[in-house]
Amino acid sequence: MFTGLFVPLVTPFTAADEVASDALEALAHAVLDEGAAGIVALGTTGEPATLTPDERRRVVDICADVCVRRGAQLIIGAGSNSTADSVDAFADLDFRASATLTVVPYYTRPSEDGVVEHFRRLAANSRVPVLVYNVPARTGRALTADTLLRLTEIPNIVGFKQAVGGIDDATVAFMSSVPDDISVLSGDDLYAGPLIGLGASGAILACGNVAARAYVDLIAAWREGQAEHARELHNRLVPLAKALFAEPNPAVIKAVLAAQGRIPTPDVRLPLLPASAAATSTALESCPIPAGTFSAR
Repeated sequence: MFTGLFVPLVTPFTAADEVASDALEALAHAVLDEGAAGIVALGTTGEPATLTPDERRRVVDICADVCVRRGAQLIIGAGSNSTADSVDAFADLDFRASATLTVVPYYTRPSEDGVVEHFRRLAANSRVPVLVYNVPARTGRALTADTLLRLTEIPNIVGFKQAVGGIDDATVAFMSSVPDDISVLSGDDLYAGPLIGLGASGAILACGNVAARAYVDLIAAWREGQAEHARELHNRLVPLAKALFAEPNPAVIKAVLAAQGRIPTPDVRLPLLPASAAATSTALESCPIPAGTFSAR
């Protein structure tokens, strides 16, 4: 089972537009120091589409080294809207990965039966467990609860990153029937608390780059049945989540990290643009959250 907080790390860049390896390693250690169960390399927040193959390998190697040293779980983002290309990518997955996070095929918008067969082929060809990334806003393909449950029956599929932009009917129905041996991780920072309240085992949250301890405590409060405390933590984190996603991810997150001196630049790569001064200022005002501020009661 995948439980707790997993942080999809940003990929920091130097002023020369190279991967800032030291800053990435330090950020990986920092989120684990604050209680994260693991990290995600090459998630959407890490801008993998704009990294070269060598840069992607470097990011994975740094994250894997940290996770091995710290005894943490490493999830690697892999796969695309091409089944054949995804199978090829899986063949090169780092052996230190605990799982791969693989998005529902995007843009081509296959039928739900096609989605199931896509994941059946990928799971059969993956040497590590597969987590299905369900994010209709990015893929253009919403999945019904029945389809999600069909995916749970495929060997080597061990869980889901559920990021549907809310708690919809399909999510409620899915959570009421999901098998005990399948992990559901919230992928929506704003709705992490409610989904964990419905039974999710944890979350993959970009906001964890900035405030890992706060989200570790939020998840723990829900899972330990501290409902009143969990609601309090959730409500205190709402302004932060809204501020960090006011502009396309991860621009504002990187601007905050750079302002805090944790990464060398706030730079993102086109077609993303740097965060505006207004968005950065609002986010900084929303996140003066020192580690331990939200300690579990």
